[in-house]
Amino acid sequence: MYIAHVREADKQVQTLKEHLLEAKQLAECYGAKLELTHVAGLAGLLHDLGKYSDEFQDYIQKAAFFPEAAVKKRGQVDHSTAGGKLLFNMLHNRNNTIYEKLLAEIVGNAIISHHANLQDYISPSIESDYLKRVQDKNLPEYDLAVNRFFQDTVTKAEFTEYIAAALEELKRFINDIPTQSFFLTKFVFSCLLDADRTNTRQFEEPASATAAPQYKPSFDSYYQKLMNHLASLKAKNNADDPINQLRSAMSEQCEIFAEKPSGIYTLSIPTGGGKTLASLRYALKHGQIFGKQRMIYVVPFTTIIEQNAQEVRAILDDDEHILEHHSNVVVEEETGDEHEDGLITKKEKLKLARDNWDSPIIFTTLVQFLNVFYAKGNRNTRRLHNISHSVVIFDEVQKVPTKCVSLFNEALNFLKEKAHCSILLCTATQPALEDVKYRLLKDRDGEIVPNLADVSKAFKRVEINDKTDKPVTNEQLAEWIRADIQALGSTLVILNTKAVVKDLYEKLQDMSLPVSHLSTSMCAAHRKVQLEEMRKLLRKGTPFLCVTTQLIEAGVDVSFKCVIRSLAGLDSIAQAAGRCNRHGEDSLRDVYVIDHAEERLSNLPEIEVGKGIAGNVLARYKKKAEKYEASLLSQTAMREYFLFFYRKMESNLNYYVPEADKEMTKLLLAHAVENDYVTHYRKKKGTSFPLVLNGSYKTAADHFHVIDQITTSVIVPYGEGKELAAELNSREWVEDLTKLLKKAQQYTVNLYSQEFNQLQKQGALVAHLDGMIYELKENWYSEEYGIDLKGEGGMAFTSF
Repeated sequence: MYIAHVREADKQVQTLKEHLLEAKQLAECYGAKLELTHVAGLAGLLHDLGKYSDEFQDYIQKAAFFPEAAVKKRGQVDHSTAGGKLLFNMLHNRNNTIYEKLLAEIVGNAIISHHANLQDYISPSIESDYLKRVQDKNLPEYDLAVNRFFQDTVTKAEFTEYIAAALEELKRFINDIPTQSFFLTKFVFSCLLDADRTNTRQFEEPASATAAPQYKPSFDSYYQKLMNHLASLKAKNNADDPINQLRSAMSEQCEIFAEKPSGIYTLSIPTGGGKTLASLRYALKHGQIFGKQRMIYVVPFTTIIEQNAQEVRAILDDDEHILEHHSNVVVEEETGDEHEDGLITKKEKLKLARDNWDSPIIFTTLVQFLNVFYAKGNRNTRRLHNISHSVVIFDEVQKVPTKCVSLFNEALNFLKEKAHCSILLCTATQPALEDVKYRLLKDRDGEIVPNLADVSKAFKRVEINDKTDKPVTNEQLAEWIRADIQALGSTLVILNTKAVVKDLYEKLQDMSLPVSHLSTSMCAAHRKVQLEEMRKLLRKGTPFLCVTTQLIEAGVDVSFKCVIRSLAGLDSIAQAAGRCNRHGEDSLRDVYVIDHAEERLSNLPEIEVGKGIAGNVLARYKKKAEKYEASLLSQTAMREYFLFFYRKMESNLNYYVPEADKEMTKLLLAHAVENDYVTHYRKKKGTSFPLVLNGSYKTAADHFHVIDQITTSVIVPYGEGKELAAELNSREWVEDLTKLLKKAQQYTVNLYSQEFNQLQKQGALVAHLDGMIYELKENWYSEEYGIDLKGEGGMAFTSF
């Protein structure tokens, strides 16, 4: 009997044959989504082949049953190289076809990397980490392990037949090897990771071994509940108001449009037009007709996840199956390839917790979405296969970070062309993503709302007042607000940097009316409470002031009497305007655009460039307003803004990796003739590069960060945060951990490395499970600011 895993609690054994065949079966199920059943299954079948060696079997026996006699330590026995080596030896010789070699490279890379990250086929140092493993590395018991595999798991004849089926699938799937091979490799890798982790989890927790969820009945039920809700809106007294009739008409247009085949479409409903429900209607109807497995709702900031998720939960009457994924609570370790070695400890259970986006409706962020495709960390990649066959809705899509535009477009193109997804780009300020080098393959006539210009005029709520002729300081801004607040009414001030926001907030503390503050230094649960307090004041008509950064402007459902916005991109000005008179309480209200004198934008190039281009549009508008349909927020003005913005930022649209002196598109998607690494290899080695693929996958992943600075999630002592941190540290069962990890996201804050280091030096952080989870001590969190780097917080209640 050959052992794959030993359960620490009761020393039960999972045999290697069981694990390989069960992982194969799961991987086949996942791979079938893209008609890659055998390609993905091959990875599952071979991933732990190296565990057939005497070295590993001796190690696992002693480590599990006789720890005092164990000589080898965790991670010292290589069990992941053998499967990749077998494929390379069988399929990567002179007489093999390009597809045989491609199958060996794609599946082999997934196998050798399943406890780390995908390896470089060629690296900036002109070496091949992949070849070092599958060709050069000496495995003394390789032949023994292969023989045992064919005796114990499958016969050679069965294996040959299986490979033939995988090759046929690969030939049908791939028609553009350089571009599609990266996403294909990532997909196969995702299938393997989830199959391996899921099967191990099912062995550890037999009660979790449930069948794959079937979501169509849920979508049918969800659709009916949504329609009932929309019917109740039509029964209200104000249903015949022109605006409500227009909302209803756009919602019905989404229903009709849902019958079109899957593609990349735009939904440009103006602010206040009922975008969330209209897009939900499209998604549920389209999902019913075309058999989609889930709906994924992607937002730019965590601020609006809880708001939108709460609204959808209430309408669909379902708390359990709607997942909010803000960030990764568990810190992934930087480990060697063989870290998981068969002993299922408490730390391993944290990795096994179901965190693979298998819910029917998911709310997540742009950061998390992009991480699935491009970031390092198996937890990120594990989710990729579950994005296939989805309706993916991007809310406020203009907020895609400039440096990620090309990567974003390529990911969406793959989802549309190969992964059976339908994609909806929702915003009143559509960016020109189809007009860049790596362009987005939008469908023709893909705008759902007809007569956009007329619709925008009907939804006009505000007048934009250009006050940028003279820069203003915080002192001058505070004086203006103090003098005019009664006339202005409830006022929202949005500035570009945290520093000036905090300074203005402190300057306005002497005011007689309430002053509030929102910050990304607050956890989601805290911001939710703050926003609800604001909404109460807004409903009562109580004058008050809120000072914040742009985190509030993308989709947060608040409606102020007045908005003051520091000059930034035209899309930001439009989104800020969407927080003023949002529901048409008054005929028209004022939005003031100012030029702030004290903001330091040198480290915020997107805002700085956007500010300059928006300033030019404002100047042209003054001279010729009719060119922009007499509205700074018109589609004409927005398109002009984005064309100029992307032209100015052209060199920044393709994520640049300084360490490799290359753009990520070249590291991941380049043709062989474009890859100078291959040219250098030929000169250095005196021979042609022997692989079909030449991507630098590990290098790219190591250096990819949506946010420029690396962040670490920390559980904060707000509300249930402290109790959740204690529970995560003590729980034994994976099922409980899964639920707790989801809940804990509401009580986490992402810290930049300098903030994290500063708090660590002050002794403000408590590490659990060897640094896999971090908890913040109480004095370093305040009701007013959230994370307090000075340790002067405390959670005494501070009212508005």
